[in-house]
Amino acid sequence: MTTCDLCNRATSGYLCTRHGEELAARLRALPALYAEVGEFLVPRRSGWGDIVATKAPAGPRSPINEDVLDTVTWARATNAIHARRAEVRRLRWPHRGSAPHPDLARDCQWLAQEVDWVVAQYPAAGDLAREVAELTSQARSVVGDPEPRRQRLGYCVALVGGEGVCGAVITRLPDETRLTCRWCGTTYGPEDYLTLRHFQPAGTP
Repeated sequence: MTTCDLCNRATSGYLCTRHGEELAARLRALPALYAEVGEFLVPRRSGWGDIVATKAPAGPRSPINEDVLDTVTWARATNAIHARRAEVRRLRWPHRGSAPHPDLARDCQWLAQEVDWVVAQYPAAGDLAREVAELTSQARSVVGDPEPRRQRLGYCVALVGGEGVCGAVITRLPDETRLTCRWCGTTYGPEDYLTLRHFQPAGTP
């Protein structure tokens, strides 16, 4: 038994269930997020030949929003994700040829499909998760769409064989309806919410 590279929770691989799921979700969402960033590349109220008043001598405004480029670049995201795909491919299938040419959408999809192996076998899984989280955060800062925070609902009330009640914290994202305890694996559906609430310790909000 080892611990998760991101939260030190006990796990059998390099990432716990929670962070493995988050990595897969971010990889699947990243290409569309970067496509949305593209809409912010054209400066507002500007055209190719517009003259801009600045402290420097006036001149033609760039057709590209350089503030966005300073924050997010496709080249950096594409190269970073492709490098991870190439490394995972080399470690998992050392006798295969090199990975195809870099393509953010295809590389993200490929890695998302390999997340189970990454979590279990890839020593740099934590670094990959941090890198993808950083790329996601940078893109979301441009489009004004921060990632939703997990909501704390209470404590897991499942009985763990011979050890009593689990007691781990249960959380969910705003759109999640089925909740899974990341400690004991118990799943709660909408039909279980009243029971879960009923058995919460006294004083639980």
